Amino acid sequence: MRIGVAIEDTWDFFHEIYAHLSEQHQTTLFKRRTASLPVFNSRVNGVLHHRNMLEFMRHNDVLFFEWASGLLATATHLPKSCGIVTRLHRYELYQWANKINWHAVDKIILVSEMKRQEFLARFPEQKDKIVVIPEAVSLERFRFHSRPFKGDIGILSHLKPRKRVYDLVLTFYELLKVAPNLHLHIGGGKAAGFEEYHTAIHSLVKRLRIGSKVTYYGHVAKPEAWYPHVDILVSNSYSEGLQVTPIEAMASGCHCLSHHWEGADELLPASNLFFTSSELQEKILAFAGLTETERKLARMNAYCTVRDKFNVDKTKLQIQQLIEEVAAGVPARNGAYSVR
Repeated sequence: MRIGVAIEDTWDFFHEIYAHLSEQHQTTLFKRRTASLPVFNSRVNGVLHHRNMLEFMRHNDVLFFEWASGLLATATHLPKSCGIVTRLHRYELYQWANKINWHAVDKIILVSEMKRQEFLARFPEQKDKIVVIPEAVSLERFRFHSRPFKGDIGILSHLKPRKRVYDLVLTFYELLKVAPNLHLHIGGGKAAGFEEYHTAIHSLVKRLRIGSKVTYYGHVAKPEAWYPHVDILVSNSYSEGLQVTPIEAMASGCHCLSHHWEGADELLPASNLFFTSSELQEKILAFAGLTETERKLARMNAYCTVRDKFNVDKTKLQIQQLIEEVAAGVPARNGAYSVR
């Protein structure tokens, strides 16, 4: 079977899945071709892009779009000549969903039940195409670590307002008044278009005079090496699909707490969710007050949740099966193919 993979957004959640698909089937990546012309450059490149996508569709039995974004929008407005499967994470629902011809898509993977409900509220006629497969991580890459509690609080994200890192700094400042031995680790670099937010966070730390209690890491290229330095990972976002960072952290042996964004209860138990700053402080202090045995048990329970529910070894098989189901309904072209 010939699978065409189209992806122009981040590969962060796709490496293991792509490697697996490539092992099972003949897999090719879509490559956008452009021409550098002094006049009508945009128009010519648009024509080339449509032609490239048409050729890509004709060459493959099924196309898999890792993001339901621009490439999918292009493909779904061209004559359909192959099966189409896509995975929608979060932002596409707000920026791209209305630009896609969903009738041309055979299967739609959503990463949480909450995103399924949100998608159906806008596109109820697509109900039978939807499959919920949660985000997942590699337990080979993110391995459980164990160490005595040292009071290290961490957040790992792009520094943009949606992640509410600025708010976490304020919460941490209040927390230091009752737990002065805590330390805040901020992983993540500037986000394009949000340089002012990055500057504001650094300025706030200076003005609060807590610089000795905060460590910045910028972009973290190897998060698997970063998590072992953190005891409690905090997700403070107000909107997520099914955030991967807490999953990575739990697999790595961190205790995780999350703001109760819609869908967070599919990731963490109610005891690990908070709405207000005071609730977050209470939960951090409560975990710090446990015995080492109690803390290790809580962290191990979180690891088991990842192993059982958010394990990429299971996810990649689910996605493979879904693609093969779509392929089974596509007539063979240019010779027969076998679905393995």
